[in-house]
Amino acid sequence: MHVADYVWYITVGVLLALLAFDVFIIGRRPHEPTTRESATAIAFYVGLAVIFGLGVWAFSGGRYAGEFYAGWLTEYSLSVDNLFIFLIIMTRFKVPRKYQQTALLVGIILALFFRGIFIAVGAAAINQFSWVFYLFGAFLVYTAVHLARQGENDDDDYKENSVIRFARRRLNASEEYNGVKLTVVQNGKRLVTPMAIVIVALGTTDLLFALDSIPAIFGLTQEPYLVFTANAFALMGLRQLFFLIGGLLDKLVYLSIGLAVVLGFIGLKLVMEALHHDGVSWAPEIPILVSLAIIVGTLAVTTVASLWKVRRDRDRELDEVAAVEEPRPAVDATEG
Repeated sequence: MHVADYVWYITVGVLLALLAFDVFIIGRRPHEPTTRESATAIAFYVGLAVIFGLGVWAFSGGRYAGEFYAGWLTEYSLSVDNLFIFLIIMTRFKVPRKYQQTALLVGIILALFFRGIFIAVGAAAINQFSWVFYLFGAFLVYTAVHLARQGENDDDDYKENSVIRFARRRLNASEEYNGVKLTVVQNGKRLVTPMAIVIVALGTTDLLFALDSIPAIFGLTQEPYLVFTANAFALMGLRQLFFLIGGLLDKLVYLSIGLAVVLGFIGLKLVMEALHHDGVSWAPEIPILVSLAIIVGTLAVTTVASLWKVRRDRDRELDEVAAVEEPRPAVDATEG
């Protein structure tokens, strides 16, 4: 896939313009987005991704469009899983709802920055060393096994990383938030606010998640342009998605298992294709349409199974409560 330099410039320029609009127009006033505002923004960004994929199809063919859609869906699903961790961070640090969108916006900007670096490094490594595919594949399979063992999402699974613990110990932090500001002066001393610690937590979490997402997207396409745009579109609207489905994240109980299946499949796909290119005849090349079908099917089954389990557990709890509260038949005092 040949992408002219001016196409890169236009794409990056448009994405930066969208980011600037989100930062300086929508996000300039700290507030909790309404359901309508969030749904409208998500529909807009998803529509942009679909239109972009159709543009790739028109100019470069169905194969590359399929690679973009597969990469975008995978990265979007991983981003939704990230939201669960973001929700835990916001809860643990007691971030006021009206300040959460600013914290998320900074976190998304950091995610774009980190993923841009990882994409550049990953593309350079792939061009120089073919064995990187084996490394990426093994890492994804390892991650898949870890996610499968983890099972359902649980607040207790989240552990603060060493950077967050260091920031907590070493930085003099105030007890109260000072709006969205990162520092405050108290008694003549400048202290960091809890918002600064939250930004550290979100940034380092984004960095760790990039370690999973970048090998996953390279397992679906080796085109840097598609890798970059799939990641960019996956992060667009993530802030609004947080507020729209924040209460629904707990219902996606099997999301980690579904992602484990997707990442495990991509990891095996990477290894099989690397073996195929190294002359191993029995190792197949998996068509992108097959990959796309497996990804979409897995995510659909995961969502349906999660909602079914939540509904079943809720009905069971209601039945148990009804059984406990069911009045016993009155005993006639004249009997006996």
